[in-house]
Amino acid sequence: MASTEPRGLRQIIKALGYSWQGLKAAWVHEASFRLEAQLAAILVPIALYLGANGVERALLAGSVLMVPAMELMNGGLEAIVDKTTPEQHALAGRAKDMGSAAVFICMLICSLTWLVILLPRFEFF
Repeated sequence: MASTEPRGLRQIIKALGYSWQGLKAAWVHEASFRLEAQLAAILVPIALYLGANGVERALLAGSVLMVPAMELMNGGLEAIVDKTTPEQHALAGRAKDMGSAAVFICMLICSLTWLVILLPRFEFF
């Protein structure tokens, strides 16, 4: 439901609270999110160190952060599907599979970004 409160600092603080609740729920209920968040905690500092300039740092770190962000969307989608369709249904399965595929594509983008930026630095290429 859309908020009817006026926009301002109070609404921003409330939105941050809702976001924090979502992160906590994902951490508690989604093993994939926990793993991807832990990997991001390791890889983002490495990305900031290995990037030769601001653009490379943003691409390396951003591609890593995109994966847990998409996992949050996938977890939300799965929760909605489970709530609305508790029985097995082809469309429910398709929705879940497509959410999983979106996470996989983000992982591919992340991998390709790191390869394209970092591989040319090795002398044998």
